[in-house]
Amino acid sequence: MLIDFFSALRGAKVPVSLKELLALLEALDKGLAFADLEQFYLLARTCLVKDEKYYDRFDRAFTAYFNGLAELQGEGLLEALIPKEWLRADFMRQLTPEERAKIESLGGFDQLLETLKQRLDEQEGRHAGGNKWIGTGGTSPFGHSGYNPEGVRIGGASRHKRAVKVWEQREFRDLDDSVELGTRTIKVALRKLRHFARTGAADQLDLEDTIRATANNAGYLDLKLVPERHNAVKVLLFLDIGGSMDPHIRQCEELFSAARSEFKHLEYFYFHNCVYERVWRDNQRRQQESIATLDVLHTYGPDYRVVFVGDAAMSPYELIYAHGSVEHWNEEPGQLWLQRLLDCWHKSIWLNPLEPRYWRYTQTTRLIQEQFGGRMYPLTLGGLEEGIRQLAR
Repeated sequence: MLIDFFSALRGAKVPVSLKELLALLEALDKGLAFADLEQFYLLARTCLVKDEKYYDRFDRAFTAYFNGLAELQGEGLLEALIPKEWLRADFMRQLTPEERAKIESLGGFDQLLETLKQRLDEQEGRHAGGNKWIGTGGTSPFGHSGYNPEGVRIGGASRHKRAVKVWEQREFRDLDDSVELGTRTIKVALRKLRHFARTGAADQLDLEDTIRATANNAGYLDLKLVPERHNAVKVLLFLDIGGSMDPHIRQCEELFSAARSEFKHLEYFYFHNCVYERVWRDNQRRQQESIATLDVLHTYGPDYRVVFVGDAAMSPYELIYAHGSVEHWNEEPGQLWLQRLLDCWHKSIWLNPLEPRYWRYTQTTRLIQEQFGGRMYPLTLGGLEEGIRQLAR
């Protein structure tokens, strides 16, 4: 059974190898999962999936492989998918006396499974209604969306809470490298941009140095302290705000929240459509408390990594021409200001919340992507990881 399951995972493009399969078999041999399909799912995912971005593909393959009971034909296939002793050992242990009495009305749990097996052997197609076959909307003990005092619900959603056994009652959350980000997944990606250093007051015990110093001091305790270790990477974050970015506010908020928690040295600024001679930190007071872009250029050193976030979609005049801004009379084109920033900070990327298939339809998006040397990435888990690798070089 596991060989076919292994092949199903490979077919779903989950990068599993024989080494992971052997690890799963060893875990099963040691009894880490027994008589519980949910435990087997968790164990299999732990052993076979090396990166959480493949969880979604694994879940789909797992569901597809262990589903379809109503379509099975032939002797022994029920036991091949879900061995009867697994179900009986785990399920009977959890039953209350009242639930055991209900099962006895069909002759016991073994008789219930035996009856289900006979239905699988005899049934030739889909069935709706009725009181015998596996189907929907009837009074048969097997199926879903109907009613029976006790039985096995196969698929569907619970209505009367009367099933004595349920197959397919797992809920999994999509987490693929093409889905939009959440704060937790952003943090996972940002952690790859790290360079640790010890700065500040020495308030952390250095155990190895303390042991060495104590030994050199003839056994008299000699405590050695070091500063706490921090991520020393410095980041500048430029965020496009307003207009066409309004539909992407939640994504940007999640990125902003994750970045502030991951980087000790983070500075952020807002702009609208394109960076010009001024940026700001407070959108409510941007007309009164803006910051000169030249001051930003002269304040932060070349060791900073720079991340621009925006859809890069605007009128070509705003990017290419002086006086093209929709909000003010800019003396120099936005493209020139972007180039000044790129000349100051060579490690810069642009994150775009729009899907890449839409980029080619907007002239300014293509121009900015070209100006950044192709370092424009979609604001997805895969795109963010690729951008972080670029900044970490």
